[in-house]
Amino acid sequence: MKLLFLLSIFFLLSCSVQNNTTFETTSVRGKQLTFARNKGNCLACHVIEDGEFPGNIGPPLKEIRKQFNSKQQLRQQIWDATLFNPDTSMPPFGKNKILTEQEIDEIVDYIWHL
Repeated sequence: MKLLFLLSIFFLLSCSVQNNTTFETTSVRGKQLTFARNKGNCLACHVIEDGEFPGNIGPPLKEIRKQFNSKQQLRQQIWDATLFNPDTSMPPFGKNKILTEQEIDEIVDYIWHL
């Protein structure tokens, strides 16, 4: 019985560590994509914490949870901002295949936690 209990605790702890590591890895890649001039290039238009030479065309990317109700809504904005504002200057990163599905997910994870 004790062995089963200890194995259960070990399993739960390993799941917790793995999920945290996965998030940290995704967050690092998301930040890299967000700042990359040849990919997301979000920094060209937005002020982002730790970003050098930010633009000011778009709103600052901070307190994102106050601007979007969910990560899905933020993802839709990045996928195709013209759905919400036909006159936007933000490129439709997903629709125009500037970013892959996975890259958009990584950027969303990073931005959501700013």
